[in-house]
Amino acid sequence: MGDSKLAERFFDAATDLLRRVRNEETEAIAAAGTLIADTVADGGRLFAFGAGHSSLAAQDMVYRAGGLALMNLLAVPGAVGVEAPATLGSALERVDGLATAVLDTSPLRSGDLLVIISLSGRNALPVEMAAHARDLGVKVIGVTSVAYASQTTSRNASGTYLKDHCDIVLDSKIPVGDAELTAENIEAPFAPASTVVTSALLQAVMATAAGALADRGIEPPLLRSGNVDGGHEWNSRIMREYGDRIFYLG
Repeated sequence: MGDSKLAERFFDAATDLLRRVRNEETEAIAAAGTLIADTVADGGRLFAFGAGHSSLAAQDMVYRAGGLALMNLLAVPGAVGVEAPATLGSALERVDGLATAVLDTSPLRSGDLLVIISLSGRNALPVEMAAHARDLGVKVIGVTSVAYASQTTSRNASGTYLKDHCDIVLDSKIPVGDAELTAENIEAPFAPASTVVTSALLQAVMATAAGALADRGIEPPLLRSGNVDGGHEWNSRIMREYGDRIFYLG
């Protein structure tokens, strides 16, 4: 099988998943966008968390041209992205008590909103984080593949999954194993699509939030590209106005 054929198959698989998310998650996307707009309008702060590769979609919403300036990354040292040793991040996801310690020492407070991204939603870290955040009065939007809850075993002591501790759940529809392709001469499944789909899903939510704010007569606190004329001046104004809700400036 030629390389071009495999590439076409991947694009088709990713497109099919995006189409499913668009068609099947319409109500959840609208609800999530509205909840984010509510939080912004009420003076709350926005945070996003993901461990390992799930952190890519979280980082994609932070300090991003065209994105809401108020979205902050909730970082767990050793678990954000793929640092060396990469296996440490996977191990930290299974540590009980870590999420509680992170949240209790973070800026999160009642009235804020936290987006938690976990493809499987089965590990201790995202499950505990969602549960404890809600105990603190924080609204939680979970982004996960619901299929894992019926095809895998929870690694949290409660036996629950991320989806069980959220105000709103966004189902990415990613199949268990996160690999879209197989081939006769390749032993393992390959070509994951979770980053593409999850990032697109969350950008759809953020677009919905911006629209919801505008409909209420509130200027969405959006960032502009620093590579267009006037971008830095625009961003400086937004950051001055909302500086008390932005935590990535140091």
